[in-house]
Amino acid sequence: GGHRGFGHLMVLIFVTGVHGDSLTVLQSPEFVSFQKGDWPVSGEKIPDLVALTMGFSVQEDLSWPGLQAGPLFQRPRANVLVVVRGVDSLALPQSVASYPLENPVPFNLDSVAETVHSLFAEDTPVVLQLAPSEERLYMLGKANAVFEDLPVTLQQIRARLSQDGSVLASLPLNSLSRNAEADLLFLSEVQVLHDITALLQRHRHLAKDHSPDLYSLELSGLEELSRLYGQDSPQYRDATAILASVLQKFGEDVYGLYGNSAVVEVVTVKTFEAPLTRKSRSILESKQISNPGSPYNLAYKYNFHYAVVFNIVLWLMIALALAVIVVGYNLWNMDPGYDSIIYRMTNQKIRMD
Repeated sequence: GGHRGFGHLMVLIFVTGVHGDSLTVLQSPEFVSFQKGDWPVSGEKIPDLVALTMGFSVQEDLSWPGLQAGPLFQRPRANVLVVVRGVDSLALPQSVASYPLENPVPFNLDSVAETVHSLFAEDTPVVLQLAPSEERLYMLGKANAVFEDLPVTLQQIRARLSQDGSVLASLPLNSLSRNAEADLLFLSEVQVLHDITALLQRHRHLAKDHSPDLYSLELSGLEELSRLYGQDSPQYRDATAILASVLQKFGEDVYGLYGNSAVVEVVTVKTFEAPLTRKSRSILESKQISNPGSPYNLAYKYNFHYAVVFNIVLWLMIALALAVIVVGYNLWNMDPGYDSIIYRMTNQKIRMD
């Protein structure tokens, strides 16, 4: 429908797996080379993995054989990371590769988002981090206006579900109810996935520009259904099947919209080992963040290129200081009568007089 063709270059990261938490690569362009194998990846390394798939450098080398080095001058147009909480496995048959996830500690893509924003600040990168269950939306960049209508609060999402074209009309709800709070939370997350692809379908220029896009989505509706109904309940089973189907289509749509140049990964995690914390911004604040003229548009505490600029300035200053010392020493100790053509010419003029 309205969201067909959503980019090929998006990266959706979901932790899924038969034997526990896992990372599944749903879509990936040919030049981002994921190798099939049973290599575990640590949760804390996922931000570095996302950065490497987008062609960015990381502070520490990622010694993980699942991702091979790709072409130097090709990078995906988008990276989408979807974290699904409350389930350790989703039936995602059409995937590039799947890896077990160990050490499922809370993580976020703030460092990658800052890199994208600092490198492509003058362009229109989409940097979107969203957690519907906690009503958190964090956006950077000039492309914010497109996503300002995205429903975030539960009240907005309820209103969206009752409008024409909502997912309620097309999903087989089965045991899920339109009136239960937990069921609506889960359905609202499905609606947000639908709305993101619909927005990109209407604003295709965002997927065709030269700046890479980053999407980080956290879905915890299954976790709430599991807590309320139990994992053996028909509601939980129906929701799991719905989400797997929706995510599969979401990955295909995003991959298509970005011209087969997006990485899509899914991370499914039963429970995090610690509460997940992340910087959050509201929609009202997002305009201010993207406005370079705002008096409150504070700089990041640490820029990725800080070390590079520091070294350039430091050694240049040392070299200039040494040059001044050497030149000064030679000028101080030179013999005017022997070394300097200036003094020699002066002396000849004096003799002539």
